[in-house]
Amino acid sequence: MLAANPNSSFHSPLSRFNSSTSKKFRIFSHFSPANSIPPLKNFHFLSPNAVLRTPRTRKRRSRSSRGSRNLCNKFAIGASLAAEPGIQSDEVPQQPFAPYSIKIPVGDRHILVETGHMGRQASGAVTVTDGETIIYTTVCLADVPSEPSDFFPLSVHYQERFSAAGRTSGGFFKREGKTKDHEVLICRLIDRPLRPTMLKGFYHETQILSWVLSYDGLHPPDSLAVTAAGIAVALSEVPNSKVIAGVRIGLIGDKFVVNPTTKQMEGSKLDLLLAGTDSAILMIEGYCDFLPEEKLLEAVEVGQNAVRDICKEVESLVKKCGKQKMLEAIKLPPPELYKHVEEIAGDELVEALQIKNKIPRRKALSSLETKVLSILTEEGFVSKTGATVTTETLPDLLEDEEEDEEVVVDGEVDEGDVRIKPVPKKSTPLLFSEVDVKLVFKEVSSKFLRRRIVEGGKRSDGRTPEELRSITSRCGLLPRAHGSALFTRGETQSLAVATLGDKQMAQRLDNLVDEDEFKRFYLQYSFPPSSVGEVGRAGAPSRREIGHGTLAERALELILPSEDDFPYTIRVESTITESNGSSSMASVCGGCLALQDAGVPVKCSIAGIAMGMVLDTKEFGGDGTPLILSDITGGEDASGDMDFKVAGNDDGVTAFQMDIKVGGITLPVMRQALLQAREGRKHILAEMSKCFPPPAKRLSKYAPIIHVMKVKPDKVNLIIGLGGKKVKSIIEETGVESIDTQDNGIVKITAKDLSSLEKSKAIISNLTMVPSVGDIYRNCEIKSIATYGVFVEISPGREGLCHISELSANWLAKAEDVVKVGDRIDVKLIEINEKGQLRLSRRALLPDPNPEKPSTNPVKASADSQKTLDKGKPKKTGQKKDVEVDDAELPEDRSLDVKVKTPAKSKPAEAITNTEDKFVKRLVSSGKDTPETDKSRPKKNTSKPVVNISENAVINGEAKIG
Repeated sequence: MLAANPNSSFHSPLSRFNSSTSKKFRIFSHFSPANSIPPLKNFHFLSPNAVLRTPRTRKRRSRSSRGSRNLCNKFAIGASLAAEPGIQSDEVPQQPFAPYSIKIPVGDRHILVETGHMGRQASGAVTVTDGETIIYTTVCLADVPSEPSDFFPLSVHYQERFSAAGRTSGGFFKREGKTKDHEVLICRLIDRPLRPTMLKGFYHETQILSWVLSYDGLHPPDSLAVTAAGIAVALSEVPNSKVIAGVRIGLIGDKFVVNPTTKQMEGSKLDLLLAGTDSAILMIEGYCDFLPEEKLLEAVEVGQNAVRDICKEVESLVKKCGKQKMLEAIKLPPPELYKHVEEIAGDELVEALQIKNKIPRRKALSSLETKVLSILTEEGFVSKTGATVTTETLPDLLEDEEEDEEVVVDGEVDEGDVRIKPVPKKSTPLLFSEVDVKLVFKEVSSKFLRRRIVEGGKRSDGRTPEELRSITSRCGLLPRAHGSALFTRGETQSLAVATLGDKQMAQRLDNLVDEDEFKRFYLQYSFPPSSVGEVGRAGAPSRREIGHGTLAERALELILPSEDDFPYTIRVESTITESNGSSSMASVCGGCLALQDAGVPVKCSIAGIAMGMVLDTKEFGGDGTPLILSDITGGEDASGDMDFKVAGNDDGVTAFQMDIKVGGITLPVMRQALLQAREGRKHILAEMSKCFPPPAKRLSKYAPIIHVMKVKPDKVNLIIGLGGKKVKSIIEETGVESIDTQDNGIVKITAKDLSSLEKSKAIISNLTMVPSVGDIYRNCEIKSIATYGVFVEISPGREGLCHISELSANWLAKAEDVVKVGDRIDVKLIEINEKGQLRLSRRALLPDPNPEKPSTNPVKASADSQKTLDKGKPKKTGQKKDVEVDDAELPEDRSLDVKVKTPAKSKPAEAITNTEDKFVKRLVSSGKDTPETDKSRPKKNTSKPVVNISENAVINGEAKIG
């Protein structure tokens, strides 16, 4: 172990060896106030000629013939002791921070922040409590920096433990596994505001882990997780510019509420999550019910004030408990490199940025980058090994040579004393690594692009800042899909497909917040590598794809009809076939057209647009006012300072998402961006209305038909049957796709055609009907015969007794004299006893054998459906005829104006979704085995209206359903 002289302010410890570069190790230099780092043992700065000797027990040296001067070149100036978490003092042991807590006011309550009692080995650890919801967040970083790149190596993982709510995962393994979609969305909420605050040049891989340890069902964990991550990073060694915090804003009535509860959010018209610093906004994401831009800005202002208050309290906490930041580990490209790249690229870079099409422009920039790298390499400015060599005097490392020393094989390391001797170096040109050249070339390209927009007023494709790209759209592209649309905006294109189905197609969510929730509408976004002309990974959706799909889904959700009006589950797939910026907003436009093409009665059309920004225009000859760009491309997104996506219509906003690449923006800048986005949406909606061919706006013939009917809740079990046997038999018998029953009596039948739908409707109607005295049932089958009568099935599974005395107008010795099992007869319900048993009568429907006498039971049905007796034996005939009934014979029973339930087959498919059944009058014909009445009977007044009744109809009040 090497230690510094406590009396010296220059600390130069020897870092641990890297296995990938076995013969290389480095000396870290750091200038800091005296005693800022605890002294280390057995290491002293001596005179230039002093020798630190190796113990005699293991005297070794390297046989390298290059000598001590070449050995010295293996050292590099790097980070200080603060960058080496593994090195600690043996004399002054490190003491962990004592537990510390602080209460921070947020809205109408406080959140509790605690540190020092959990996760003490992490660089930063904190628990944040709101009500009984507890978030635990840690921050750790790698000991060795990664290779330099154009992004900060930050990874965020958020997990909801089901035990937090006293539950267990519904999966087979009964433990949390793959990150769920909503957890991915919260990971993105945490990552997006933190990344802009990280200082450039810091390449130690940083990991943020966040867990929900307790959830009370009232206080949402997502906004709390953003704040917890911001506090943990502020307490850690990770160098960041500002403390961040996050809050949720709801609109309850006319009042904005900070961090509302889940119950309050049920009536909120706004769901806004905002994160920022004490002076600027870094990220917003939210969904609202067509709120105007001014109302949205008010909500942002309320959220910014709440974030400011939290950040001030956190800063005081960091002063007491925060660790020293690793500012010395920041490595930036040398300033001289920027000058060299601009001199070489210069004019060619300006020409390349003026190429309108994306692929040729990308190839031109890539070729120019290779040219710059080659020229710098030929001139001796680029090191092939990647190490940066400066003209400074480096300390030379010498070992004391003794005859009895043993040889150390290259790559082995031995502890011992080392002589440090400064040796002056010859002045050599500054060497740059290839990675530095590429990073600088990208920054220079961004700088030239900004200058062109600000000074020339033109973008790469020749548009002005407010101008949008050309838009085309078409529907009905895929004949077998229920709805499809191809939306193209410039070089960005989305193929959207809508699919309709029943409840079985709904997406089930198994998460902590919403237990067993089913999504009736969901949009799935995919971004294949071919959309940008590249070769890449194809497989499970990435975090970016999940985030973009959810944004488009929430933007369209508000225009969908209610489930009562349109009982379909809706799925929209958006496949990006071309991409040059704003593909998520293209999914909004294409998805809206696909829904209309599928026949979904949407409330209005929705469009989306992405806004960009050049914040510092003064640097490029402007007046300093931020320049807002409409409908940004991919290059403008990467080189710009903002990506602000806004979806809605002329009246207001439905969804929005903003990411910032700078230190944040203010409310005036956001106001300008929102107003400019509104004008852009109006233009896009006008272009969408020119879609050719236009949306079909009707159900496809390949779409399923769903019929909704209402029965009494206590009759639902009759449809299901024991173990679901009855409903399965109905599905098999009729050929429908599914029958979904609910406890409240709602029954949804899904079928591919009308005929199977009508069959299932008839069976369910008969199963669930409520009989009443006086009802007449036609063509009913005799199921069994007893000595005292016959049992007749008036509906599937529902039988009644027709006593032998009610079978005929004459006396019968046994029922078999007139009927047998399997015969079909017409009966009338004359009694329902206390047990619910039905008593039927066939005699009540037979004609009076003595027409001269007044009839106490007048004929109430057609003659072609009656059976008459001739001396106790039925007379059968195949003839059919209608019975005309005189009004004078019906003084009491007016039920012969029968309403028979029949489907309106001439109606379009949409009519089937109506929950009210239609009723019409139809002609009646007798069954094949139904005898007619006595032909000798004289007819009544033929001028009276004819009552026509169909088979299996219910007379004297229809079969009542529910």
